[in-house]
Amino acid sequence: MFAPSFVALALASSAFAGPLKRFDGLTVDVKAPENVASLDDLKLTTTVTNTNSEDVKILKYGTVLDQLPTRSFVVKKDGATVDFSGVKVAIELNDNAYTTIKSGESVTVEHSLATLYDFASAGAGSFTFEPKTEFKVGAANDVISEKVESTANSVTIAIDDVAKRSMEVKRATVSCSDSSLASFISASYSEGKELASIAASYISSNGADSLFTAYYGSSSTSTVSSKFSAVASESDSSRTLNCSDPYGVCDGNVIAYTVIATTDIYYCDIFYDEEPSENLCTGTTVAARNIRGGTTLHELTHAVADTDDITYGCSADQALSDSQSVLNADNYNCFSTQVYQNTQC
Repeated sequence: MFAPSFVALALASSAFAGPLKRFDGLTVDVKAPENVASLDDLKLTTTVTNTNSEDVKILKYGTVLDQLPTRSFVVKKDGATVDFSGVKVAIELNDNAYTTIKSGESVTVEHSLATLYDFASAGAGSFTFEPKTEFKVGAANDVISEKVESTANSVTIAIDDVAKRSMEVKRATVSCSDSSLASFISASYSEGKELASIAASYISSNGADSLFTAYYGSSSTSTVSSKFSAVASESDSSRTLNCSDPYGVCDGNVIAYTVIATTDIYYCDIFYDEEPSENLCTGTTVAARNIRGGTTLHELTHAVADTDDITYGCSADQALSDSQSVLNADNYNCFSTQVYQNTQC
């Protein structure tokens, strides 16, 4: 038997300002079995329907529309959040990053979650699954989408066998034998740590100035600075930076991703089109988000500072609440590259 969960989603107006707002126009129906004998049988089906009068474009990554092993649901047992162990990604914001749902039509996605959360540590029992219901949406022909929020009922599933499952490697792990790619990754690592160091020093000297408050609101400067410092001082020799894609995440829009269970970082082909930090002084914009050190800094914040992917794009980053901005990896990318451009050029 399946337990449905009905979600009222949001459609943004053409202008956005201030806190996230609730709108009508989309619905999500989540179905799942009420109990399963094994994690291998744990599958949730989500159907997103556009009941609006016009077509709607939705950023799919990190939502129930995402078919990659990202965090589409918040999982809890006895009120405690179950740790996520899948991947967190940096993406390129182009048309392929969005799903367009025509008026009156639906998109259905099935999620297999067995390997993406630490069910083993939580133990057998009843788990609640809450779909992530903040969406970046807009009319189908919009260039800039808006961040909106909806409410959702949770789905509860009793699971008996919660023995640890690992993400399947889709091909043999290989080292980066291409010296030019290895050199590019190494340079991005050095530049990412440098960006983090410059940002931490900037906050120490300037405190909660207008740039800081633009990206972090009234958040604690020490909290933000400590995350930059963690990246700047990163020195874990067991962490690997890879030019392979063993988990099959690189779909043409993903720039890089971090496997949370290991904190290893993997770079996709489009990463190698990105630019060194110094190009911020010769015409490359912060908003372009194509600085290679910024991407590596983004991923390292996942690895060492427990950040998440709430939204992407420097303007969208600045629209987040204070609590969200401290957790959003892209805020650290955009803030640090803006600091670099302001102080090093």
